[in-house]
Amino acid sequence: MDCVPQDGVHALMPRDQMCAAARKLRDAYAITPGAPLVHREFGYYCVERWNEQGLSPRADFDEVFGYDPPGNHSLNQLGWCEAALVPSFEVKIIEDRGDHEVEQDYAGRHVLYFKGRRDGFMPEYIDHPVKDWKTWEEDVKWRMNPETSDRYSDLDWRMRAAAAQAASGMMIVQNLIGGYMYLRSLIGPADLLYMLCEAPALIHDCMKTWFELADAVIARHQQYVTIDEIYFAEDICYKHGALISPDMMREFLLPYYAQIIANLKSRQLDRSRHLYIQIDTDGFADPVIPLYREIGMDVMSPFEVAAGCDVLRTGQEYPDLAIFGGIDKRVLAAGTAEIDRMVDRILPAMRARGGYIPTCDHGVPEEVSLENYLHYRKRCLELGG
Repeated sequence: MDCVPQDGVHALMPRDQMCAAARKLRDAYAITPGAPLVHREFGYYCVERWNEQGLSPRADFDEVFGYDPPGNHSLNQLGWCEAALVPSFEVKIIEDRGDHEVEQDYAGRHVLYFKGRRDGFMPEYIDHPVKDWKTWEEDVKWRMNPETSDRYSDLDWRMRAAAAQAASGMMIVQNLIGGYMYLRSLIGPADLLYMLCEAPALIHDCMKTWFELADAVIARHQQYVTIDEIYFAEDICYKHGALISPDMMREFLLPYYAQIIANLKSRQLDRSRHLYIQIDTDGFADPVIPLYREIGMDVMSPFEVAAGCDVLRTGQEYPDLAIFGGIDKRVLAAGTAEIDRMVDRILPAMRARGGYIPTCDHGVPEEVSLENYLHYRKRCLELGG
């Protein structure tokens, strides 16, 4: 009987041959009580202000803030906040409004910007590419052809890199845009609500196309690596809960997710590997947790505190759910005493439970001073090991 090589692809590397960051991250996913916390951050909107406050533009954030090296390696190619269109739409200015301008972006949306500025503020989306069957088929659907050769032009190079990371024990993560985020990027958040009721066949065709593209790209990736995690960017919640009903989620989203997951599992080179399923959504996520558990979700992020999320409460209610996020951006902006109260409440309890990675509950906003953030990171290192 042939031995299966422990190369990280056909079988996991022995733990003592994994890099330290991979071991640490895998312990978090396995919900290991008392394990040292993984140190990382969700993202930043504050770097320009921090540079003004003394942070060098050339600063190594890992060194300054005590972050761990990555314990995972991401496979992309399937979108994140926008649909994975190949080719993308032409980016061009389509209207001059004096101090503002309307741009068609790469996802086909018309976006109102300050003239000459694209960062540092929330843009206003004033139009989206899919309005009916005609615009879907003529302008968008063909851009999601899974056979388009440009999608795979660097496949061999990317997969060699992924296999090399797997050989050090790194978790291989397939990122993709979730169904709600995808539909919203095509149709717009308001018009989508009407279309779910008035044009369900069109919505199903959009989702069938999403599924066929994702399934084909993931299948190509699985010829080279075993996938440890599938990570859906969803953003389906706002401050009071889900933006669509449970019935709509079960009709238009969850069956496609379940099939993607089933197909992925059936193709794994290492069939014994646990596939982690992560959902990322802002807003008040509590009402959707039971729904995503129906497809096997075992990781969730980022638990926005201003919307009512509480990682301690969720950790007690779902002891087998890995939880990433839950650090209140407003508290990080308030002061060191408030930061101390927050981390003293959350970090010891969640470290004892296991399966928790503290990060800001979205990107760190510019209201958070460098001094405050350094204090927060100092406390994380003290409490997290």
